[in-house]
Amino acid sequence: MSHSSTLIHKQRLRRASAEGVRVLILRAGDFFGPAAPGALAWLAQKRRGHIVGIYSPGPAGHAFAYLPDLCETLARLVDAGDRLGAFEVFHFRGQWMADGRSFGESVRRVAGDPKLPIKGFPWIVFRLAAPFNETFREMLEMRYLWDKPVGLDNAKLVRFLGEEPHTPINVALKATLVDMGLIEDRATGSNGQASQIRSSSAPAM
Repeated sequence: MSHSSTLIHKQRLRRASAEGVRVLILRAGDFFGPAAPGALAWLAQKRRGHIVGIYSPGPAGHAFAYLPDLCETLARLVDAGDRLGAFEVFHFRGQWMADGRSFGESVRRVAGDPKLPIKGFPWIVFRLAAPFNETFREMLEMRYLWDKPVGLDNAKLVRFLGEEPHTPINVALKATLVDMGLIEDRATGSNGQASQIRSSSAPAM
């Protein structure tokens, strides 16, 4: 969703809350995790079912949200509904990558390949295709998030819940890449193909 669309929806929700509708907004970075195999697909370069490279969309720090942590956070907020106001906005800090290469370096560690190429993202392709594709236009509109660091301050969330659920980045990335079938789970010998079948039938988040 583009930045302008997000603002419009937020204004509508605020008006609705004034009319008696209770609103809870949990803002987060780019999500990833098992059961959402497409979430990182645009950052992973694949060949014959194996990861052969990682794209770095920009130089700035960036926020990611591991779905199991995000869902746990949302569940806790809903369970505490009697303490929430009519219109509440919380920020989920999630996994903060300090710069554009940090994500790729993390994937290298998890994949066990320190020489896995980290490449610049082909924004020129999106720019050329944008006049004909709405998704590409919206991605270009959000490109600034990869050029300037924009983090999410979770101080309000931590005050309310006492903590923010957080899985270490290596654990989160491994679970995601195994589920995508891009690396093998050495503990089970599985490359995630069974997980992919389950993920494809999971309800959309």
